[in-house]
Amino acid sequence: MLGILTVNTGTPDAPRAREVRRFLRTFLADPRVVELPRFLWLPLLNGVILPLRAPRSARNYQRVWMPEGSPLAVYSRQLAAALEQELRGGGAQALHFENAFLYSAPQVATALERLRAAGASEIVVLPLFPQCSGTTTGAVYDQIAATLRSWRDLPALRLISNYHADSAYIHALGQSVREYWRPQDQRSHLLLSFHGIPERCVQRGDPYERQCRETARLLAAELELDASAWTLSFQSRFGKARWLTPATDQTLAELPRRGVRDLVVLCPGFAVDCLETLEEIAIGGREIFLHAGGERFAYIPALNASAAHVRALAALVRADHTPAGTAIARGPDAA
Repeated sequence: MLGILTVNTGTPDAPRAREVRRFLRTFLADPRVVELPRFLWLPLLNGVILPLRAPRSARNYQRVWMPEGSPLAVYSRQLAAALEQELRGGGAQALHFENAFLYSAPQVATALERLRAAGASEIVVLPLFPQCSGTTTGAVYDQIAATLRSWRDLPALRLISNYHADSAYIHALGQSVREYWRPQDQRSHLLLSFHGIPERCVQRGDPYERQCRETARLLAAELELDASAWTLSFQSRFGKARWLTPATDQTLAELPRRGVRDLVVLCPGFAVDCLETLEEIAIGGREIFLHAGGERFAYIPALNASAAHVRALAALVRADHTPAGTAIARGPDAA
């Protein structure tokens, strides 16, 4: 049986300081996320960062929380359900589908155990991170390896490490922009905002920045935009370390001074909408841009469970699946 596992970051159970603090403690304690010595970082995290950040983050979550729960959880479940339906309808062999999160339930280890109990002899893992980074896809790999360490009968394992340049993914992004734009909106400047990471990660070999820029270039080509019609930036800075630039908040404040009054924003690195897109960009980004002199701001939703997105991800899973083989990790453009 083929097992399929989708993985996203995770989310608090409720938009309250206690639940947010519990989530952030797990998230920010991962050495993949914050690469500082544990004896220095953990006391700072528990004694200073969490008491200050958890209440503020809880208020931000309250601004975007949905009746069904956290946006990231809701949209991730919808995407997983649609992807499972697409794969079953496409005549795939007997399969068992699981969706998991790195730092909240259902956890990766739990999902893998469910796949084993269902009899999966081969598992395709699809991290919902189009661009590969040690801070995200690397954490998925770590948790999978930690779980499989105790297994005796190992499945064939395939990890789709990225799909940043996959043609169907780029087309889905382009289609989302075209569908959102009205004819007169095609004169709007397009800002492509990706989640940021510390510069030291790139200096140590992380491919994330290169892949973000390649995604942006391919999307601009898909939309037939010249260089003056779009801008790339990186959001969600945390701490005092140098992060990738240009920063999204600074870019939003600068664009009106460059003559950009009409702006649409897309976040191509987020498979589904979440706190970082809905609160940081759609709400906070709008406030920054309009306060700086912008006149019109529009946020284009993440691909979520759109038909084009589901087809693109299903094609990745199908392309990465072979009836038998040894454990490998690969991207969509691997040989």
